[in-house]
Amino acid sequence: MAATLIAGADVGGTFTDLVILNPATGEVRLAKTPTTLDPNAGGQAAGVLSALDKSQTPLSDLALIVHGTTTTTNAVLERKLAKTGLITTRGFRDILELGRRTRPNAYGMTGQFMPIIPRDLRLEVSERMDAKGRVLTALDEDEFCQNVTKLAEMGCESLVIHFLHAYANPAHELRAAELATQIWPTRYITCGHALLSESREFERGVTAAVNASVQPLLERYIQSLATALETKGYQNDLLVMNGNGGMVPASQVSAEAVKTVMSGPASGVMAAVATGRRAGISNLITYDMGGTSTDVALIKNARAPVSNEIEVEYAMPIHVPMVDVRTVGAGGGSIARVDAGGMLRVGPHSAGSVPGPICYGNGGTEPTISDANLLLGRLPATRFGADESELSAIFETKIGKPLGLSPHAAAEAVIRIANTHMAGAIRMVSLSLGADPRDYALFAFGGAGPLHATALAAELGIPRVLVPARPGMTNALGCVVADLRHDSVRTLNRPLDSVDIADVHNILANQIATGTNRIKAAGINLTQIQTELSADMQFIGQTHLLRVPLPNATPTRKDLQHRFEAAYHARFRVNLPTIRANLVNLNTSVIGQRPEMDLSRLIDPAGRHVTAKPHSTRKVWFNGWHDTPIYWRDHLPLDLHLIGPALIEQMDTTTLVHPGCTVTSDSDGNLIITVPHV
Repeated sequence: MAATLIAGADVGGTFTDLVILNPATGEVRLAKTPTTLDPNAGGQAAGVLSALDKSQTPLSDLALIVHGTTTTTNAVLERKLAKTGLITTRGFRDILELGRRTRPNAYGMTGQFMPIIPRDLRLEVSERMDAKGRVLTALDEDEFCQNVTKLAEMGCESLVIHFLHAYANPAHELRAAELATQIWPTRYITCGHALLSESREFERGVTAAVNASVQPLLERYIQSLATALETKGYQNDLLVMNGNGGMVPASQVSAEAVKTVMSGPASGVMAAVATGRRAGISNLITYDMGGTSTDVALIKNARAPVSNEIEVEYAMPIHVPMVDVRTVGAGGGSIARVDAGGMLRVGPHSAGSVPGPICYGNGGTEPTISDANLLLGRLPATRFGADESELSAIFETKIGKPLGLSPHAAAEAVIRIANTHMAGAIRMVSLSLGADPRDYALFAFGGAGPLHATALAAELGIPRVLVPARPGMTNALGCVVADLRHDSVRTLNRPLDSVDIADVHNILANQIATGTNRIKAAGINLTQIQTELSADMQFIGQTHLLRVPLPNATPTRKDLQHRFEAAYHARFRVNLPTIRANLVNLNTSVIGQRPEMDLSRLIDPAGRHVTAKPHSTRKVWFNGWHDTPIYWRDHLPLDLHLIGPALIEQMDTTTLVHPGCTVTSDSDGNLIITVPHV
């Protein structure tokens, strides 16, 4: 029988999740296994292979495997990178450290920053272009080759070629790469302009440095996984999730390795887009609460938010298109404490998975958000190794006594502080972008998201909460439903009234052709190929950019001016008719849409009961104790109608329904919680 199944595998910090879906029947298989980080035990690939084994699915039955990976993200954040050298224009050796003259901490003189490439591995060469792409100083080829040899002798595995104004004229970078190819011991050579053809040398340099530093790591990992899959009978291409929410074949992924940064959060957002579209809810605020952090994103009109100005941490701007996800240090394992000033703090430090929260029973001693939820009856003590009396004593000693609170009041205070942090992140992706949260639904997922969702929705005035069928495995589902995507950026940085419109049309046409060819080359079954065009513009003299959607690839100068002024007024409610507009970047996204997947069997219909009956009750704290019915989600009917308080438990999470909230279900088994406004 021909292979028909599609698998999505997401590697998280604690668990590796697998979703296998049959597009023809909607049948679903799920597996969750511990993530393996030890390279001697096979690394992350071992977790993926273990999950596939646990699913009991012959790999020869799989038509497609899509993989979301944290390899590059973790490597960057932990600085576990391949040794990389950089050759740049004379006088610009320290651009990666000088950056934008900001500080790690806003106040005081403390803080540290470690650039991706240390100073002794950053060398200079005589060459210079001006901002219009005119040669001021010819490339000194002998000096360049000497520097390449020197970096190779110093043990560098990857090489970055980053010349000033190469976005305007890449001739010197191209010639340097040609020379380097003849003498560099590996094939890991990154030209800054090839990844990012835009101005701003610092951002372009950091992006190129990150790409080169993770390239060997990602290629080794993907190759080892692909080889192991082939050995076990998988006969097709392995696809890898990119940070922009699209996919790329494994054979191509290492060339632009930096684009896989934020792969995990991106897949969760793509699952939210697909789930919301099927549920008829196109405007969503995604809320992914895991063990160590919470990721939030804004989906408008069923479109994932993609930005090419993401800073993954201080002085680490990666200017390739990525799903715009904001992160706060509040997760189930976030530690609560009372600081020296007598203030209650929650996070960003986490208990991790070892020893983990106290309720895990693995030796944890610091109170966490998960411990607070258990103490308030929101998590079942029977499913953890917790001693409630011991937990209560720790909360009383470490939180309650310093604040003059009872253990349960202290636990409630921890939850409220955590919710305040997460509400701030939601405001950051909504109000700061001119969006009203009341016009959106909150899409709650992750292991802990559904526990806090209704409280956050009430605080923010969000009318509905959408809890997907498998909240704890949503990222893996995102790998199954994601489309293919290719993004391009090209800098012009010219006053609009002096731009050659023919150049604008040619650039957009070339970007569309390149993206379309890349999408078609993947050989994946698609329903259609769509194109999204935009321009980054500003008024002359301003620093920040405003993205302006374009209706086609042949805009007129008058149309560009009108659309920019309209977008500026919509955002800032200000008209500036006497200031000239500046056209900075042209952006193109080519999206290959895959057939829609049937998600109605993520919860097995055979297990559903005719009516909703709680299997037990438990006292749960909602500003006091309430007898609360507890339901098993797999048994709930599709025509569900519940009024809170309620707890809905399932294999991968628990959903908390506050008093007064109404719960219904749609045809896919998603929970839709209506939140009353106070």
